[in-house]
Amino acid sequence: MAQTQTNPTGSLFATDGKPHPLQDALMVATLVLGVVAFVSAQFSSLHLLSSWSGLIGILTGGYGQFISVTTRERFLTIIGLGAAAIGFFLGMAHGGLFGGLIGY
Repeated sequence: MAQTQTNPTGSLFATDGKPHPLQDALMVATLVLGVVAFVSAQFSSLHLLSSWSGLIGILTGGYGQFISVTTRERFLTIIGLGAAAIGFFLGMAHGGLFGGLIGY
């Protein structure tokens, strides 16, 4: 009879039991930047904050997604990426990365 090893937690957030400090740091950074971008995008006067934090969150999340190892890292990175993208696009719509800083 074949022996099978099952996941005792059965959770979507199950890890492989090994530490991944770089991946976890990128995941947390993407989540924080995504929340900052999303919340600040609700105020049109904060378009510089939302557009820059959204852009950095997209880049950080993209690299974090590229090197992620576990499902937990991928799942939470995608949540942060979505929030960062929405914040970035709304920030761009409200004035952009340099809106009001550079004269024409």
